[in-house]
Amino acid sequence: MRIIPAIDIIDGKCVRLSKGDYGTKKVYNENPLEVAMQFEAHGIEHLHLVDLDGAKSKHIVNHKVLDRIATKTNLKIDFGGGLKTDEDLHVAFESGANQVTGGSIAVKNRETFLRWLQKYGSSKIILGADAKDEKVSVSGWLEDSDKELIPFIQSYQKKGAKYIICTDISKDGMLEGPSFNLYKKILSKTMKIETMVTGSGVEDKEVVGINLIASGGISSFEELPKLAKIGCEGTIIGKAIYENRISLKQLENYILGNEQ
Repeated sequence: MRIIPAIDIIDGKCVRLSKGDYGTKKVYNENPLEVAMQFEAHGIEHLHLVDLDGAKSKHIVNHKVLDRIATKTNLKIDFGGGLKTDEDLHVAFESGANQVTGGSIAVKNRETFLRWLQKYGSSKIILGADAKDEKVSVSGWLEDSDKELIPFIQSYQKKGAKYIICTDISKDGMLEGPSFNLYKKILSKTMKIETMVTGSGVEDKEVVGINLIASGGISSFEELPKLAKIGCEGTIIGKAIYENRISLKQLENYILGNEQ
């Protein structure tokens, strides 16, 4: 399972919110690049970078922070927050994003999101499926929608989406543990068996599904193997790192253990 620390940006600073509430903003470091370099120094290869200003203003804002981190580190960056137009996407990729996450756009402008999937491919475009009570939320979680979470994910899976970040908003930033049952449910509902015929005419069956990235509520190191066991492809860790609930050394050892 990939370990993906999160850096959330407001006014160019590294912050964390609770349940997506901008009023709960806590600044952890005024230099996001410094934080990213600390992650890389401990063997971490991936980064979830969120432009919270962008999410609120509905267009990319902190692309210069993305550019600095991409230029000064080798981290593979998944960037999200406020990506609404083809130009936003172009700026994100030009600024060094390895992948981009579309959440609100996938709800409000399905045609555009599907075009991005087709143009850039499923390895570059992540579906952001953030939910409260299994209903999708948008616009930096400032708006609820009437879309049911699992059918929403399934609809995009049918169109080729493979990477899904799912955040249970009620858990985010609360350090109370992730939504194990929700992730089990999503994985069970998106798993399917594909039958292929080999060159010799023999049928071969393969179980395929989505690459589900868990996000929200991670509070202790012991939760990571549990998420891996239920089938999560990655997990995003934010406040647990900043509040010293999980050390970078623990994450480094976990990564090394997985590589051996």
